[in-house]
Amino acid sequence: MNVFRKLVALTLLLVSFIGGWFMLEYQAFNRMSLSSTLTETITYTIKPGTNLMSVAKALQQQGLLAHPRYWVWHAKWEGVADKIKAGEYAVSPLMTPPELLALFVSGKVIDYTLTIPEGWTFRQLLKALHQHEKIEKTLLDREGKLLDNGDIMTLLRLNDQHPEGLFYPDTYHFTNMTSDVEFLKRAYQQMQQRLESEWQNRAPNLPYKNSYEALIMASIIEKETAAPEEREQIAGVFVRRLNKGMRLQTDPTVIYGLGEAFDGNIRRRDLRAENAYNTYKIKGLPPTPIALPGGDSIYAALHPAPGNTLYFVSRGDGTHQFSATNEAHNAAVRKYQLKRR
Repeated sequence: MNVFRKLVALTLLLVSFIGGWFMLEYQAFNRMSLSSTLTETITYTIKPGTNLMSVAKALQQQGLLAHPRYWVWHAKWEGVADKIKAGEYAVSPLMTPPELLALFVSGKVIDYTLTIPEGWTFRQLLKALHQHEKIEKTLLDREGKLLDNGDIMTLLRLNDQHPEGLFYPDTYHFTNMTSDVEFLKRAYQQMQQRLESEWQNRAPNLPYKNSYEALIMASIIEKETAAPEEREQIAGVFVRRLNKGMRLQTDPTVIYGLGEAFDGNIRRRDLRAENAYNTYKIKGLPPTPIALPGGDSIYAALHPAPGNTLYFVSRGDGTHQFSATNEAHNAAVRKYQLKRR
């Protein structure tokens, strides 16, 4: 009996020793930072559908976790073993295993940005998307070339719409491998929200049949001036010209109509050309926007400045001289364009 008691006591002592040793090692593991094997912040990607044990084994293979089972046990103890989220993470050498687990559970993935400037065309937007290494490219044909506009709009479920002007220029934040389609859908929704919000609060007696015509006007304003304080003045000129049945006679629409044929100079033959975007020949607005207008240009199109001016000419410094009569306008052209006094 005494022998049995001694065996039991010895067993309990051994179990207590092993348990104590395990707890000390487990606590040391949780306190140890990744800096013992990691010298700088790295990018670590968890693919969709990956479970915690697979991540733990992969981290062990990379030398980041000495005891992957401890890490998994800790996750189960905390009740988060099935809560890790897919994505691309910035893993710092200062992190401890519990902090690494908390990062994967939080879903705080690496954030990327892409800025779409006001005044860009749809094709410039597409080019920027396809040059960004973190955007997944899906709008390509079998040869790796961009699809045509019609096919792109069909994939976006915007059938029969012209893409120009429909995507809001802004700085967008997104995660790794966001697709070009997802990006465009988001930019489209942002444009629709901004346009409709401004449309609901528009000034009275505007010559637009709908918000799309206001968007066309906004795109022209966007291309006409780089001076923010002039946008509403330019809108006022164009609105008054429309109301009087005058042609808009704006160069940016001519340039857009020329497309890739534009070489930096507008010639007389370009101003005489018969096409839907030549506002020297057509009355009213062109059929579509000519660029991606920003919020300020949309606001200006819907809140034109009052006045009597009907003309403007560039001063050569990014601003314009506005005139109410053709005579005053011709004088301004001589002064600023022909350098005559």
